[in-house]
Amino acid sequence: MIPANTTGEGGTTVVYGTGPQAPEPGPPVLDLYLDMRCPYCSRAENALGGTMQQLADEGEFVLHFHFGTFMDDKLGGQGSQHALAALGAAADVGQAQFLTYLRTLYRNQPHEGHDGFAEDRMLLGLANDVPGLRRRSFDEAVLERAYRNWAKRVSRAFDESNVPATPTVVFRGRPVAVLDGRGQAVRPEQFAAQIHDATG
Repeated sequence: MIPANTTGEGGTTVVYGTGPQAPEPGPPVLDLYLDMRCPYCSRAENALGGTMQQLADEGEFVLHFHFGTFMDDKLGGQGSQHALAALGAAADVGQAQFLTYLRTLYRNQPHEGHDGFAEDRMLLGLANDVPGLRRRSFDEAVLERAYRNWAKRVSRAFDESNVPATPTVVFRGRPVAVLDGRGQAVRPEQFAAQIHDATG
């Protein structure tokens, strides 16, 4: 199964913005490389996710999400993969539901040592905070692991991209800093300035 609102071979990239069927050339692409158990990804998303969504809504770029699951190997468990499969189910519902669910998961990310995202109860419970997400098709997709094989393809595509770490953000072929040298999120205006510099 391949969720809606995805692009690329096997639908391994989740899209937020004008969508994969947008007329050419369309807005440029902001590529985000993330792992759902990565604490630095959570830090960046919590601080900058709203700014990214606003700029995408204004047509500055289309968001392309690429997900790895290497934190499962690093820490043990299956939380990254299960959360990714649940995100696939959310993407199948709609772009808005996917992005809000992504943000909700990161806002409630378990401590690195706890594999909370491996628990269906947690994934479904947090979905209650996303308007329009909880429905029979979503719940069944999560409980039946409907997008497990898709999540594995997404993870393999991430590994083949040779992106060395998460979070990695790329715009027009140039890296965009979302964390400073201390591992803290940059300010939203610093992020936006990098986008405008690359655009100009």
